[in-house]
Amino acid sequence: MMNSRKITALLLFLCMSVFGQQKLTLEEIWGGAFRAEGMEELQSLKNTNQYTVLNFDRPSRSMQIDLYDYATLKKVSTLIDTKNHKDLPMIDSYTFNSKENMILIACESDQIFRHSFVADYYLYDIQTKQLTKLFDFKIQEPTFSPDGTQIAYAKDNNLFVYNLQSKTSKQITTDGKKNAVINGITDWVYEEEFSFVKAFDWNASSDKIAFIRFNETEVPEFSMDLFNQGLYPVQQVFKYPKAGEKNALVSLHIYDVKANAAKQINLGSYTDFYIPRIKWTNEANVLSAQVINRHQNNLDLLFVDGTSGVANVILNEKDKAYVDITDNLTFLKDNSFIWTSEKDGFNHIYHYDKTGKLKNQITKGNWEVTAYYGLDEKSGTIFYQSVENGSINRDVYSIKVSGKDKKRLSSATGTNSATFSPNFQFYINTFSNATTPAQYSLNDAKTGKEVQSIKKNEALQSKLKAYDLPSKEFFELTTEKGHKLNAWIIKPKNFDASKKYPVLMFQYSGPGSQEVANNWIDTNDLWYMMLSQQGYIVACVDGRGTGFKGADFKKVTYKELGKFEVEDQIDAAKVLGKYNYVDNSRIGIWGWSYGGFMSSNCILKGNDVFKMAIAVAPVTNWRFYDSVYTERYMQTPQENASGYDQNSPINHVSKLKGKYLLVHGSADDNVHVQNTMLMIEALVQANKQFDWAIYPDKNHGIYGGKTRLQLYTKMTNFIKENL
Repeated sequence: MMNSRKITALLLFLCMSVFGQQKLTLEEIWGGAFRAEGMEELQSLKNTNQYTVLNFDRPSRSMQIDLYDYATLKKVSTLIDTKNHKDLPMIDSYTFNSKENMILIACESDQIFRHSFVADYYLYDIQTKQLTKLFDFKIQEPTFSPDGTQIAYAKDNNLFVYNLQSKTSKQITTDGKKNAVINGITDWVYEEEFSFVKAFDWNASSDKIAFIRFNETEVPEFSMDLFNQGLYPVQQVFKYPKAGEKNALVSLHIYDVKANAAKQINLGSYTDFYIPRIKWTNEANVLSAQVINRHQNNLDLLFVDGTSGVANVILNEKDKAYVDITDNLTFLKDNSFIWTSEKDGFNHIYHYDKTGKLKNQITKGNWEVTAYYGLDEKSGTIFYQSVENGSINRDVYSIKVSGKDKKRLSSATGTNSATFSPNFQFYINTFSNATTPAQYSLNDAKTGKEVQSIKKNEALQSKLKAYDLPSKEFFELTTEKGHKLNAWIIKPKNFDASKKYPVLMFQYSGPGSQEVANNWIDTNDLWYMMLSQQGYIVACVDGRGTGFKGADFKKVTYKELGKFEVEDQIDAAKVLGKYNYVDNSRIGIWGWSYGGFMSSNCILKGNDVFKMAIAVAPVTNWRFYDSVYTERYMQTPQENASGYDQNSPINHVSKLKGKYLLVHGSADDNVHVQNTMLMIEALVQANKQFDWAIYPDKNHGIYGGKTRLQLYTKMTNFIKENL
């Protein structure tokens, strides 16, 4: 007789055969059922050939910072385990001092904006195993001095230095005040658009701290009501410079720790400028600062003498459109430096001496460098990531500083990224492509050969097999105007070319962005595959203005955001509509943020092509968005009124014919709900019918609890009803 397990397996097989593939559900997708395993908080040590990972032990509900050896991948030790310290909550993040014998641990973090947070910090001595809570209040961005004797931190818009020996804090700025002056921490717009929070830096000899001061006094305020659960809403007020409005006045300062005095640096005759990066060089008394004009098309790299305060321009970058800010400035032992630039039309690596004289352009070609990993000064070898193997792929390469002996280290086609060991002997390669979840392996840095596999996400791969999911097909779409655009398409698994299918297009389209990439699927992709199981084709096209195909392709949208990108989506939809198996009367489009701005424009300007559109958290008029982002691509509304007005969907509402769903979070500090509210009013006054949803107290990400599940259920139903 057959045992019960075999009968169950047979019945399951018969069910699968009769009823086809297992169906994806929104509950599974947004419940985290298909989450890939990663290496959380992976950090390479600097003094030993080792790395650390933050691990979570489910049975004991405890967290560990574990130390591993690069050469063997074996766990050397557990540096700290929360279960051995009753007073230590769950670990959010951690940093080491320069000797790597002490750890600063962040717990109970409270998010402020996208990157910024305050947290309780604990100091842990690895040798003595002593754990100390630093303060009974939360602080921002605590940073060890290089000699490990002090910690600089920010609290309430001021900077402080904590002495580890005396256990006392010294306040080094006193004028910090909410919505007025910030010392050493960026304002809202710098955090969002220049992607950094910590606006202070220790010099190599631990006796000076450079910091940026933001005077926000004249920046207009934006307010949001938070409804919470109270009887009355609470108003949140913060400084937000919209396009063409006043920015914070920034100044550069150096604090002398021994003299207990700060001085302002005279940067020269700049007016209306930004300081998007500061960083001490390897010479303890030389500070680097990047200063860029408000149009962001003229950037100076300055070297500042830490004693005299004299600033000199070492390097200048100009562009007819704009210069992108990166973190790729790296100082070598002789204080020469590595810099990346798009000046030859593609992003490449350059080597300058310490006076700013060009020594060599290290990489060249009609492809982009996408990450700079570092230089092994012993062998004179630079390691980087690029799209040389096709703009949708990423590979890890090595090259000599001379620009010779280039090697492709990664071998599998897809997305490869690397974390190098301190001596550049090994690297941990993270690989994925559209059919393979993240795989981690130890590789030899000279040859790129895999030494050992670390993690392959086999359980996830095995789980997904039961769903027999369709794959993304990558292709190049050529519009009737002759523009060649990267694209992917997902067809139903039981695709029948003699049938006519509805098509949902997805895009983001923002300057320098990329959605057509050969990497592992995310939750949105799983949603698209769920839709494909229900008879939809889903497609994505990266139009002009997107990234990794050279500066000309990216910067064609300068001064006219929403013109060429919208043309390309409409033209791409027309191409798709001519496919034999596409029902061109049922093409929809959706997007989030910039993608919502785009999908709104598409349903209006392409009202004869698109039957429906969903716009989540869209910009509806660039006049409502922040100064740094908007003016980089558009200049100010005062200088370029037509560029702003001709491509803002709020000015085209009378063209609405199809079905339109508008979604926003009421506490979106980034793209304010004002965009949607004024779009609603414009649609109402144009007597247009549409659907909309406001999510109370949700920010730009619209998440928390069941929020995402509810939102994607709403969007799924809208697609089913209208496509």
